[in-house]
Amino acid sequence: MTTTTDMLKTLRRPRLLVRAARFGLSEYNRDKDLKKLMKTTAIPSPSQAVDGLLMAEAQLEETRKSGDASYSCARHVEILIALLAELQLLPRSPHQV
Repeated sequence: MTTTTDMLKTLRRPRLLVRAARFGLSEYNRDKDLKKLMKTTAIPSPSQAVDGLLMAEAQLEETRKSGDASYSCARHVEILIALLAELQLLPRSPHQV
């Protein structure tokens, strides 16, 4: 079984999606945005949020790659913004510095 860190190291997405997500980081509001994206009333811990966001992002990526008309680029960017923001909140291990 792979860890979250291992999954993130192998994550490859189109440059435009990643750039849009990085641009949106400054507007990210954890209280409001995370509740909406994860469809919850309670705010999860950063590690729980990352796990849930990774699953949602994987589904969106699969939909994007398949060419399905239900794919939402805006939703994909929102998920990536939240994922990047939540990753910054995770505690770092000494060898990650």
